[in-house]
Amino acid sequence: MLERLPALVAALWWGSLSTIGPVVVPLLFAQLPSPALAGQMAARLFAAQTWVALACGLVLLLASRPRHAPQQPPWASAAMVFILGGMLLALLSQFGVAPRIIARQDLRLWHSLGTAMYALQWCCALAVLWQTLRHDPQPGALGR
Repeated sequence: MLERLPALVAALWWGSLSTIGPVVVPLLFAQLPSPALAGQMAARLFAAQTWVALACGLVLLLASRPRHAPQQPPWASAAMVFILGGMLLALLSQFGVAPRIIARQDLRLWHSLGTAMYALQWCCALAVLWQTLRHDPQPGALGR
């Protein structure tokens, strides 16, 4: 089970990004009574997503260097740049871009930059998921 943990964590990271950005946030703006209220809720969800990304990244980093194994798992070296890149994008979005969006400072620029960074983080999480699944420790051995 532990050898499948990286794939599960990567799936959580990618799946949460895939749900919040393109599905949940547009629903907030469509269903809540005011754009201001929807924006406040979206900011909270994106902040929560940052912590999900950081937690997933940390678990993946820890799983890439297991104590009991003499070397990294096969997926780890290929995924490392994407793990670190996704974590960095999450932090930059939350602490660099989000405060400017909340302050409504040059909203078009910062919203576009935040959207691009979110999309890049999504790509990083997908690359990590792809690598963890590509290097399945026991292909076809579900349930063993």
